Amino acid sequence: MAERLTVGVAARLSRYLQVLTQAKKMGKDRISSQEIAEYTNINATQIRRDLSSFGRFGKRGVGYNIDSPLGEIRKILRTQGQHNIALVGAGRLGGAIATSPIFAEHGITIAAVFDVDPDKAGRIIGGVPVSPLEQLAQLVDERNIIVGVLAVPADTAQGAADALVVAGVKIIFNYSQALLTTPADVQVHTSNPAVELLYALYFHLT
Repeated sequence: MAERLTVGVAARLSRYLQVLTQAKKMGKDRISSQEIAEYTNINATQIRRDLSSFGRFGKRGVGYNIDSPLGEIRKILRTQGQHNIALVGAGRLGGAIATSPIFAEHGITIAAVFDVDPDKAGRIIGGVPVSPLEQLAQLVDERNIIVGVLAVPADTAQGAADALVVAGVKIIFNYSQALLTTPADVQVHTSNPAVELLYALYFHLT
């Protein structure tokens, strides 16, 4: 797609992608806009409008053949190719991220894992050996890494983010509770499940 997606459309497509991927894994061949609406809390009319913008996938009363919109959304969000990421933090959270199959399903490879603890160096997590943080710049360059994932304590997150920025990484996913300071050309996406839960509870209880 030539035009850049708005943030709102990209966010909705990413949620459709999650639902379609999971439905495919569960053995479903077709899915309706109403079913997608139930899983995403996005209005079914909006879903049909979004999907019709990118192709004629569905048929009224029959729903969508999952493979068609799944492939198209992956192409639109550029997840069809192989993307390499660096994971910083080889603790419990980092281990869970590294061993999850979710990344591979979308063409994303954890190409390197780093930790400041010298005792963890050389351990294999998710099939990848843990490297010392001092090797980050070298491996980011060698393995064409474009995204960094931080799974570290809040007090070490800024230092790890700084190392990623120096190495040339432009997208950082922050699973720590730290507020990161980065250059304007570096995107930081912070995920906090507790805050997201509070957000959901607010709308449920009010």
